Amino acid sequence: MSRGQALVLVLLLASQFTLCVDFSVLNVALPTVGANLGFSDANAQWIATAFALCAAGFTLLFGRIGDYVGKLRVFLVGMAALGLASLLGGLATSPALLLTARAAQGLATAAVTPAALSLLTTTFPEGPARQRALGLNSVMMSTGFTCGAILGGVLTDVASWRWAFLINVPIAAVVVAVAPFVLADPAARVRTRLDLPGAALVTSGLLALVYGATRLGEHGADDPWAIGCVLAAVALLAGFWAAERHHSHPLVPVTILTRRTVGWGNVAGFVTFSMEPALVFLLTMYLQHVLGLNPLQTGLMLVAMGAGAILGGVVGPRVTAAFGVRRAVVGGLAVQSVLTGLLVFVGDTDGSLWLVAATTFVGAIGHVCAIVGFMVAATSGLPDHEQGLATGVATMTQQVAIALGVPVMSAVAIAAGGLDSLTALRLAIGVDAAVVLAGALLIARGLRAPRPAPAMAAEAG
Repeated sequence: MSRGQALVLVLLLASQFTLCVDFSVLNVALPTVGANLGFSDANAQWIATAFALCAAGFTLLFGRIGDYVGKLRVFLVGMAALGLASLLGGLATSPALLLTARAAQGLATAAVTPAALSLLTTTFPEGPARQRALGLNSVMMSTGFTCGAILGGVLTDVASWRWAFLINVPIAAVVVAVAPFVLADPAARVRTRLDLPGAALVTSGLLALVYGATRLGEHGADDPWAIGCVLAAVALLAGFWAAERHHSHPLVPVTILTRRTVGWGNVAGFVTFSMEPALVFLLTMYLQHVLGLNPLQTGLMLVAMGAGAILGGVVGPRVTAAFGVRRAVVGGLAVQSVLTGLLVFVGDTDGSLWLVAATTFVGAIGHVCAIVGFMVAATSGLPDHEQGLATGVATMTQQVAIALGVPVMSAVAIAAGGLDSLTALRLAIGVDAAVVLAGALLIARGLRAPRPAPAMAAEAG
C-alpha cells in the first residue's frame, strides 16, 4: 500500500466510522433526550426513525447521482452537510429542530456512504489490496455502530447527550478540508439522463418499507398503517423492478443483481446487517430492563462486541483470501448464528453478564468476517464506472437492513410479551439466530460456483 493509498484509506475510514456512530449513538440515550427536549414517550423513537428513514430511503439515489456528478463532489457535500446537521442537533432546543437535524444526518449518510465506498474500491485494484481495505472498512462500519451505543451511554452519563452531535463537527470539518488534496475521482461519469421515475419508485418504496417496519416494531401486526405501508412498499418496489427492466437508461440495471456474486453477496449483507444490530437492541433491552443497568453500564457491556469486531476486521480479509468468499461469508454467518443462539440461556441475574460478553465477542468476529465477504462479492468483477452503482446497492442493503432489523425483532419481542420480559427477549434472540442460520444455508447454496457444462459428445464418424 502506497503512502497516498494509506492517506485515502484513513480519510475514508474516518468518515465511515463517524457515519456508523451516528446511526446508533442516541439509541441508548433516547429516554434522556426525549425527557430533556419534551418528547412524549410515543414520539421519542422518531429520533432514531428520522435518521433511519432518510439513510435507507435515499442511499441508492445518491449512489447513482455520484456516477453522474462525481463521487468526490457528492462525498464533500455530504460531509459538509453532516457537520452542519450535527451542529444543529447539538444546539437543538425543540423536538422539531432535533428531528430536522436527525433527518439531515440521515440524508448526509445516504450521500457519503456509497460515495466513500466507491472511492475506496476505485483506489485499490481488485485483489488482496482491495480485500484488505474492505476488511478495514468493515471494521469501521461494525465497530462504529457498536461504539455509537457505547458513546451514547458514556456521553449521556458523563457529559451531555448534545456531545453525541457536537463531536461530529470537527471531524467533518477536517475531512472536508483535507479530502480535496487526498482523494481523486478517476472513474468516468455517466452521461445519460437520470432515471427520475425509477428514483421516485425506489425511494418512496424504501421509505414506505422502513416506516411500515418501524410501526410494526412499535404497535405490532394489528396496526393497519403498518400493514398498509408494507404492502405499498411491496407494490412500489415491484413497480420499480418492472420499470427498470424496460428503461433504456435505468437507475439500476437489474441485470447487475442477477450476477451470482453480486446478488447473493447482497443477500448475505442484508442478513448480517439486519440481525446483528437487532441483537444489540435486544441486549440493550435485556441489560436495562431485566438486569437494571444504567446507560453507562450498558454501553460498557458492549465493549466486548466492539473488540470482537476489530479482531474480525483483522481476520476477515485473511479468511477471505485463504478460503474464498463463499466460505468466509457462510462461516462468518454460522459463527454469528451459533453465538447468538447461546444467548437464549441468559438469566435474570448479573451472573449472565459473562455469557453476554463472551458470546458477543466471538459472534462479532464472525459477523465482520461475513461483512468482508459480502463487500468483496458485491463489488467484484465490475468496471470502475459501475462501482458507484455496485457500492450504492451494497450500501442500500446495509442501511435498509439496519433500519429493518431492529423494528422487526422488536415486534417479535412485543408479540411474545414485551421488551421488559426475559422470556420474550429470549424468544426474539432465538429468532435472530435462526434467521442468520437460514441465511447461511441459502447463501452456501447460492454462492456455489456453477458446474461446467459437460462437453458435448463428439459426433460419430
